[in-house]
Amino acid sequence: MVSGPTAPNELAERILTEVEVHQLLKVAKGRDRALLVFLYLSGARISEVLALQWRQVHPAPDGTASITLHGKGDKTRHVRLPPAGLVALESLRTADQALDSYVFATGSGRPLDDANVRRTLRSLTRKAGLALSVSPHWMRHAHASHALDRGAPIHLVQATLGHGNVATTGRYLHAKPGESSGGYLVISE
Repeated sequence: MVSGPTAPNELAERILTEVEVHQLLKVAKGRDRALLVFLYLSGARISEVLALQWRQVHPAPDGTASITLHGKGDKTRHVRLPPAGLVALESLRTADQALDSYVFATGSGRPLDDANVRRTLRSLTRKAGLALSVSPHWMRHAHASHALDRGAPIHLVQATLGHGNVATTGRYLHAKPGESSGGYLVISE
C-alpha cells in the first residue's frame, strides 16, 4: 500500500496564549465579552453555545453553574462553569426572560448565528492588536491547552470537551520551546 504525505498538524498554531485570550477579553464588552468568557471557560463548541437556552444553566450555591450542553452525535454532557462564567452569563439575563429563550440572542430573541460571531471575533482580534485569524473554535483549543498546562487531569478535560477518546484530548498536550522531559530525570554522580 502506498500512502501519500500526511497533512501537517497545525493545531499548535491555532492555540491562543493566555495573554492573547486576556487581550481579547479586555477589548470585548457586553454580550461579546460574555460570549468569549463562556467559550473559553466552558470549552464548548460554537454550535453548543448558540443553541444554549436559560433552562440549561443551573446555578449552584457556591457561585458556579452546571451547564447542560447538547453536542456532536446527539451527546449530552454537563460542564461545571466557574463563578466568572456564571457572572458573565447572568450579565445577559433579564428578569422577564423565559427559560426557553436563548442565552446568546439577537435583539429579537433569535439565537446569534455563527457568521455573526465570526465577524465579531475578527473585529475584536483586530482591536486587540492580534495578527491572527481567530475563530470561535480557537477558544475551545485555548481552554484545553491552558487547562492541561495548569494541571487539569486529562480525563477531566476530555469529559468537559465531550471527546469520545482521550487521544483526541491528548493532542492538546504539547511541549513548549525550551522544555524537555530530560529536566525531570535525575542522574546520581
